[in-house]
Amino acid sequence: MQALLTQSPLVFIAIAFILALLVGSFLNVVIYRLPVMMEREWRTQAEELVATPATDLPVGRFDLMAPRSRCPACGHQITAMQNIPVISYVFLGGKCAGCGTAIAIRYPLIELLTAVLSGVVAWRFGFGWEAGAAIALTCTLVAISVIDIDHQIIPDSISLPLVWAGLTLSLFNPLQGAEYLFIEPKTAIVGALAGYLSLWSIYHLFRLLTGKEGMGYGDFKLLAALGAWLGWKMLPVIILMSAVVGAVTGILMIVTKRHERSVPIPFGPYLAAAGWIAMLWGTEIVNWYLDLMM
Repeated sequence: MQALLTQSPLVFIAIAFILALLVGSFLNVVIYRLPVMMEREWRTQAEELVATPATDLPVGRFDLMAPRSRCPACGHQITAMQNIPVISYVFLGGKCAGCGTAIAIRYPLIELLTAVLSGVVAWRFGFGWEAGAAIALTCTLVAISVIDIDHQIIPDSISLPLVWAGLTLSLFNPLQGAEYLFIEPKTAIVGALAGYLSLWSIYHLFRLLTGKEGMGYGDFKLLAALGAWLGWKMLPVIILMSAVVGAVTGILMIVTKRHERSVPIPFGPYLAAAGWIAMLWGTEIVNWYLDLMM
């Protein structure tokens, strides 16, 4: 099997695509439930101070594994056949089998996005542990991006393990200086420190000059994680790409009146997208820029 996956890139890409569809289905659960779990924890802590019960949140066990997925409108329990990524959405006509309420198109889109990005990673790296790690990072970045878009938070329960995972992978460094992942520990540690401190410094400088907060601490931790995975050399590429794309997108959204000027725009998705691009083509981008300047 290993020989087949190594010698047949299309087979490996297809398998990565299908498995990522399943992971994308689970990411939908993470994206919806993790912020709710966090709010329940915050409310519980607040109740100890103000004794105000949280009646608008789920009761009983509620985590990433239980209860079983249900329709938010009627409570219909989603069966295994109704939970097949993308395919179930098509066969159900985009509606709940119990009450006929429309199912948000975002669910199959997240599954497809996860699968497509993972397929690109499989194509770029080829079969091996490096591709497996890159696909895991890709799936995590998808979850972080959508949660940040929905709630403007990047949960520590995702970003901090991502930092430690990058630092841990650097200890193995099986490719000894590969241009992609598995960088040496020193580069990973400096990358994590530089990633966090760079945005931390920008945040405090902006606050001193304007009296406003330009971003959240979750962005610092996300860039620290990307620095731990990709090394400090990729940080300028990530920051520049995310800043440019974020600024252009924000201006367009404000000009077209799709976003209020006073409402903050989440920066995490732009960092995640720039980090993913840097993971795949960062070295080429840096070399192209240096050749252009010389």
